Amino acid sequence: MPLLTATNLTKTYSGIRALDAVNFELRAGEVHALVGENGAGKSTLCRILCGITPPDSGSMQLKDLAYFPGSRRDAASAGARMVMQELNLLPTLTVAENLFLDAMPRRMGVVDYRAMNRAAADALAGVGLHSVRPDQLLGTLGVGQCQLVEIAAALARRCDVLMLDEPTAALTSAETEILFARIQQLKAQGVGLIYVSHRMEEIRAIADRITILRDGRHVATRAMSEITHEEIIRLMVGREIGSGQERRAQSQQRREVLMSVRNLSAGKLVRDVNFQAHRGEIFGIAGLMGSGRTETLRAIFGADRATRGEINLRCKSVRVNSPRDAVRHGIALLTEDRKGQGLLLPFSIATNTTLAKLPAVSRFGWINRARETQVADTYIDKLATRCRSGAQPVGTLSGGNQQKVVLAKWLLRDCDVLMIDEPTRGIDVGAKFEIYSLLADLAAAGKAIIVVSSDLLELLAICDRIAVMSAGRLVNTFERNQCSQELIMQAALSGYSTAAQ
Repeated sequence: MPLLTATNLTKTYSGIRALDAVNFELRAGEVHALVGENGAGKSTLCRILCGITPPDSGSMQLKDLAYFPGSRRDAASAGARMVMQELNLLPTLTVAENLFLDAMPRRMGVVDYRAMNRAAADALAGVGLHSVRPDQLLGTLGVGQCQLVEIAAALARRCDVLMLDEPTAALTSAETEILFARIQQLKAQGVGLIYVSHRMEEIRAIADRITILRDGRHVATRAMSEITHEEIIRLMVGREIGSGQERRAQSQQRREVLMSVRNLSAGKLVRDVNFQAHRGEIFGIAGLMGSGRTETLRAIFGADRATRGEINLRCKSVRVNSPRDAVRHGIALLTEDRKGQGLLLPFSIATNTTLAKLPAVSRFGWINRARETQVADTYIDKLATRCRSGAQPVGTLSGGNQQKVVLAKWLLRDCDVLMIDEPTRGIDVGAKFEIYSLLADLAAAGKAIIVVSSDLLELLAICDRIAVMSAGRLVNTFERNQCSQELIMQAALSGYSTAAQ
């Protein structure tokens, strides 16, 4: 007997049908993966199931009873909870206060902090956060720990249906293993889990069944044991996709050194880093979380202060004390946090596209809106950005299309060096290959592309060379034809084993 069913759910936004008569079924004690390209309708379906968004039509049942949650609180009261990819936590409150924000235990009308902290400690232990104190300010935790706190909050109260949206995007491998162990416990307790992720290897490892959406429609529901990786991708995108290697092989061979970094140091996580980036190549940087990859890009860009080192562009030393200096010299940084640091979400695609080069669309300090629209439309067409128009708020776009807007901003600026931190995090497989193709085209046009990624297969697919950082140092650089996942991991761990000796 199904635990949760949805029948003919339909939802339309501004004339665009986000869901088109979608049917979905969740059984007790199963992990049901929900996949599709960005914009396929996954988030809309989950938002309806957890009471955030009402459907235009259709019906739902939860445990054989009609289910029409008018709010997220209504859904939670019925036993359906969702952990969203975008964290819904308050950094200025303690961990315990975040866990029980809407249900703090009270004694004689006053919050019972002792009881709340005890309950919080139990909830944190359930997701492997034994070292986190309940009275610790949430703002002192890392992103991965915050993600686990969000999951702990969902599990601290009654939960029959749990929806997880990209739950491992910010987690380390060890944290992911803890989460998966907790998921197995929940399955044994009869909880039904909806697991939304773009990581196919995780879905293969954790899911019992999979439902595929495309363009707001239900395409297929299969047992995981009865469907191949290739078939999932084909059903998701509705077309055959070539490999990253095939796309990358078409780019030009690298030429002269465009940028060199010598003895760069910044804090504890960037120590005497040296590398060269050639015109026309994609240069990858691998390493474990905390190895200094992101911090190296930030130091080059002037977002973090470098304590020593030298940056050369076209064989000339340049001084970069701020992002303004970096951009003036032709260096761009697409940050890992595109929503928090790369885009102004309430503003339009056109505004975000032209933000880094306002003189191109303004005169005497006044923005020419017609020119702004014209420039934005050019890059919408060039990058095949899926949107209604350049006037659409960028916050309403899917992750892959938001990434294209960030790319458009720097393409308009015409920077020679593009540094990109986690270019496809939270992006579906179809959009990933579009991004890979764009990067290959930029390299072929003579740009130097520097890519930081936690996905080794991604780096191996698109990069000409891969450097590996370990404990703040760049320890090795591999040519494309001399590289493997095993060699990269050995190098990534080498700095920590040396430090431990």
